[in-house]
Amino acid sequence: MEPISLEKRIQDPAFGEKLTHLYGREGAGEARARCAAVIAGFTKTFESLPEALFSAPGRTEVGGNHTDHQHGHVLAASVDLDILAAAAPNQSGMIRVQSQGYPLIVVDLHELAPKPEEENTSAALIRGVAARLNALGCPLQNAGLDAYLVSNVPGGSGLSSSAAFEVLMGTMLNDLFFGGRCTAVEIAQIGQYAENVFFGKPCGLMDETASSVGGVVAIDFADTERPVVERIDLDLHAAGYALCILDSGAGHADLTGEYAAITDELKAVSRYFGKEVLRQVPWEQFLAALPQVRKAAGDRAVTRAFHFYGEDQRAREEAQALKAGEFDRFLQLVRESGRSSAMYLQNVIPTGQTVGQELMVTIALCESLLEGRGAVRVHGGGFGGTAQAFVPLDMLERFKEKTEAVLGQGSCHVVTIRPEGGVRLA
Repeated sequence: MEPISLEKRIQDPAFGEKLTHLYGREGAGEARARCAAVIAGFTKTFESLPEALFSAPGRTEVGGNHTDHQHGHVLAASVDLDILAAAAPNQSGMIRVQSQGYPLIVVDLHELAPKPEEENTSAALIRGVAARLNALGCPLQNAGLDAYLVSNVPGGSGLSSSAAFEVLMGTMLNDLFFGGRCTAVEIAQIGQYAENVFFGKPCGLMDETASSVGGVVAIDFADTERPVVERIDLDLHAAGYALCILDSGAGHADLTGEYAAITDELKAVSRYFGKEVLRQVPWEQFLAALPQVRKAAGDRAVTRAFHFYGEDQRAREEAQALKAGEFDRFLQLVRESGRSSAMYLQNVIPTGQTVGQELMVTIALCESLLEGRGAVRVHGGGFGGTAQAFVPLDMLERFKEKTEAVLGQGSCHVVTIRPEGGVRLA
């Protein structure tokens, strides 16, 4: 009996239920159309039929701005925007990835060392994910993969399309060649390794964990080898709010140095105490040694450390507020987080910028429109990119209209929380 093709499987009612679970009733129809399109794209590109469909979502940072790389606490969630892939093994020793609208990427699985010329490219992420899985025992060097990708995670949106890409690659290779042995958290760690070692960006583990695990998650990174992940139930619509991600119009492609400066400066503070990260330095010890720390690390490093200690505590309190159903308390903490990021972490305006302050303008605009309700704060890495706003449903239409009148059509992304992370759909 011949296996049922993917084209037929995506028409099955059970598959429709899976799409409804992931994308909601309003998004299921569009999701099915995207599945059909990605299957057609694979067939045209590789002149063969795909065997499986995979999806990995973008993520939103709900709380814990720049706490993950200091082994702190974060609150994050996967969203209903994702990267979708049709894939099949090819036994060529090569990974061939065709993303819609981009050149074909080919990675030789016999060459799994970092390549300096690939830094800051998708090829580096593919090679890094494959290298780490291979080191863990996944037999890849005599394998091979063809994949065709489509994405509705906007690049530079702060929804971490890079983490979704890493999680997608890890999910596909883990499923097709490793029997699904890696857990969702391990897939996230593999993605972080690829980004740190091969891509050249010193990111933490929050983005990949949120994309890989899915839903709303409170994460404690005290032990990054074994982060503690707790799922939290949150129905924003029932609480009377929508979640908006606002594109400020400023890119973040050239801001790796700004992100690295945060980790470098916080490392300078922790190094004064003989520690690797600030999570290992008690608050009282930091405060007692403040005059000496200022001399050793500089004042900006010190104010950024103040942010870490406050934000780490806020992330825990935000999780507690959501579990207790105290949404007003949660919003108050989000507002406090936004102020701390702008004042102490200083990741809203790029260093030395006076004319181009797109993200600060975006935050000011949102605060003006919200009139004391809801909350808005920098989203993700900062400096460029996006802001995040919790908007009362009765204000949503006007809020979207007014922000897009200033920031541009399509700049306000209304997203919903997705209940699962990286997954094989069919």
